[in-house]
Amino acid sequence: MTPAARVAAAIEVLDAVLEGQPAEQALSQWGRAHRFAGSKDRAAIRDLVFAALRRRSSYGALGGALTGRGLMIGHCVAGHASLDAVFSGEGYAPAPLSELEQGRARAEQDVSRSDLCDMPDWILSQLDAAYGAEADQICRALRDRAPLDLRVNGRKGDVADAQERLAAEGITAEPVSGVPGALRVGDGARRVAQSAAYRDGLVEIQDAASQAAVLETPVPDAGRVLDYCAGGGGKALALAARSDAEVHVHDIAPARMKDIPARAARAGVDLPVWQAGQGGFDLVFCDAPCSGSGTWRRAPEAKWALTPERLEGYVAAQKEVLRNALPLVRPGGVLVYATCSILPVENADQVGWMAETCPKARLRGQAQLLPNAPGDGFFYAIFDV
Repeated sequence: MTPAARVAAAIEVLDAVLEGQPAEQALSQWGRAHRFAGSKDRAAIRDLVFAALRRRSSYGALGGALTGRGLMIGHCVAGHASLDAVFSGEGYAPAPLSELEQGRARAEQDVSRSDLCDMPDWILSQLDAAYGAEADQICRALRDRAPLDLRVNGRKGDVADAQERLAAEGITAEPVSGVPGALRVGDGARRVAQSAAYRDGLVEIQDAASQAAVLETPVPDAGRVLDYCAGGGGKALALAARSDAEVHVHDIAPARMKDIPARAARAGVDLPVWQAGQGGFDLVFCDAPCSGSGTWRRAPEAKWALTPERLEGYVAAQKEVLRNALPLVRPGGVLVYATCSILPVENADQVGWMAETCPKARLRGQAQLLPNAPGDGFFYAIFDV
């Protein structure tokens, strides 16, 4: 496929997404209907679609319309690509721009700040209040594609081993500064999941910020640990790699944990499922449900789907998680509250709520990690109980 034909395909997929279809589903359906497209073509189309979703406001403003075509016009304007060359109508290229479309296309200096930040106004106001002059930088970081980070499993080898084995399969990876055991993939990212290093459990996919939070968590050398909101088990695996403690997993939606047994077997650890009534844990780690605002470059659709009402629902769910998890910590143990959010209402405000309602939980420390420092946006607070 030519670059212009890929743009035409992205327009088709984006129109389906804007009508309410999930992006991954729309991409899969397009691929099934166009089996002539090779893997490189499908990957390129996917990149175009997700770039447009991350920058939906700015591309829509630059392109003059919130449509698949408008977003791809905006993509070309932002990248200083020739609109006449891409929208030529030749072969499988999209049709030439109409006079109306030519009149609607705008330069970046004519686009509003909120559009250039690619952030809904009501969220941007919260970021302004919390971060001041840093807000624009945070928003712009979320407009770019996220890197692929790996955690080296110390039970199976070290960073040098992992780099050597990955390099043998054409995958380059460099250490992430300030996060021991983390690697950031350069070339060959799409080959990681099929690599021997991954299949053998030497490396696991995990964002560097999430790894940093686990490294700051006071994991006991022995005893019992509970990952209370385990999901796919990434943090439980990281906790288990750090000590000989018995790590249990739990999630309010058990189906989310379906991949844990295979991942645990690959990593060489056992992660038993928590049974109701079990308590007395030395450490309970709660990566609570949240807006996911720190990860919006990975899941850009969530940015545009979030509403004030949904955010209120997350805040209520986080309080419920903390209320339920606190009694599971033994006296003298530790509770960790974490989110992949950059919104204070889900983070620092919840720490304040804990201080008011749960005085026996004493704050030891907290940190708000912002996108690119060192990975996704992430928050964690450590309480002594």
